[in-house]
Amino acid sequence: MPKLKTKKAAAKRFRITGTGQLKRQKSNTQHILGKKSRKRKRNLRHATTVDKTVLNSIKKRLLPYA
Repeated sequence: MPKLKTKKAAAKRFRITGTGQLKRQKSNTQHILGKKSRKRKRNLRHATTVDKTVLNSIKKRLLPYA
């Protein structure tokens, strides 16, 4: 069976944590920032983890060697 290719778009967006979770950046940080509060923009800077309901499908399909 041939090697599986990693989806490079996904590999650039996710990082694997030590416990096997996927770390991702939050959205809504690129433009139209004037109407967002300072607190909201500050909280969007921090990374978060991918929800466990979609974690396995992302790891299997997009990052087969994660």
